[in-house]
Amino acid sequence: MSPDEQQPSATGPAGPPVCYRHPDRESNIRCTRCERPVCGDCMVSASVGFQCPDCVRQGSRQVREARTVAGGRVAPTTATAIVTKSLIGLNLAVFVLVQVLGNTFVDRWILVGRFFMGGEWQGVAEGQWYRLLTATFLHQQFWHIGLNMLGLWMLGPPLEAALGRSRFIALYLVAGLGGSALSYLIAEPNQGSLGASGALFGLFGAMIVLGRRMNYDLKPLIILLALNLMITFLNMSTIDWRAHLGGLVAGTLAAIGLVYAPARQRTLIQVGSLLAVLAVVVAIVLIRTAQIL
Repeated sequence: MSPDEQQPSATGPAGPPVCYRHPDRESNIRCTRCERPVCGDCMVSASVGFQCPDCVRQGSRQVREARTVAGGRVAPTTATAIVTKSLIGLNLAVFVLVQVLGNTFVDRWILVGRFFMGGEWQGVAEGQWYRLLTATFLHQQFWHIGLNMLGLWMLGPPLEAALGRSRFIALYLVAGLGGSALSYLIAEPNQGSLGASGALFGLFGAMIVLGRRMNYDLKPLIILLALNLMITFLNMSTIDWRAHLGGLVAGTLAAIGLVYAPARQRTLIQVGSLLAVLAVVVAIVLIRTAQIL
């Protein structure tokens, strides 16, 4: 019976109020919502007084689940930045494999358009599209993975909290693929590329989009991004600027769709935005493959 319906008087034979669930127990404490008497075993602490179990259950059904600005679920404080930590752990695990297995392992997973190895042609142009993604988890130097993981630890948690886990991992992967696609399009076919930098630049772009949406002060973030871009273009001979730029553009565009999608059609627009960026990535890969072959 719903607490809002008319309730019979919960009184004992002699008149003292008794618990509505345990008629053998007298109680002068009443539920603050339905005013039925509740005993010590049935009362549930509320913001004001106590409530009965029925009212607590009904209230739980009526309370909307907390959502972030992008529609993601608000993670409990004991489970924050799980995706960020998992990505860092995965990058570190792959780095260990690189140190143990050496160039043979790197050559198998690095981003490269087309090169001859092991008696056959290999690379993205030969159908090995997985290299567009696997290369984003490869690092050879300690300084390289150190800087990238530091950046991921700085940018990841606030974005993951704002977007939700599924949207954050989608953003990260789309940004990484965008960086790989532009690198594949512009670089020489036999030029290799690796590292999470493209994905991180995508997170930079997403942070700026989110900051603008939330009306944050963007000056520190823009200065940091400008410094990273300056370092990139001053070291074009050793840094894959194409991956950095591609990741920045892909991450920014994906974030616009994630953060500014209206609540009514949020999921549809967000998925559509991510698929649109992926469609551009696929188109770039197809065009470049046709050029190489």
